[in-house]
Amino acid sequence: MKKYFSKIVMMLIIAISFSAAADAQIIVKVRPGPPAYRVRPARPSPAYVWMGGNYVWRGNQYAYTDGYWTTPPQPGHVWVEGHWKHRRGGWVWIPGHWRR
Repeated sequence: MKKYFSKIVMMLIIAISFSAAADAQIIVKVRPGPPAYRVRPARPSPAYVWMGGNYVWRGNQYAYTDGYWTTPPQPGHVWVEGHWKHRRGGWVWIPGHWRR
């Protein structure tokens, strides 16, 4: 029973540490400038929503990824654009997300 309990505790600690690492935000002193202007492709149909570009952490810097047209995961969901937020010591990128 003691071995079983210690294994469960260890698994919980590992799960919590992975969760905390996934939520970690990378602070940069200078936020990247806006990407070069890109022409947005035509909307495939009225059912599609534009998901604006996003910044992802690659190596040691943020890299911009282009936006694209997509359908919402469920009816009534709206896309909230990502944005830069000032934090103590610099800037963090808040990724875009779906909101009901």
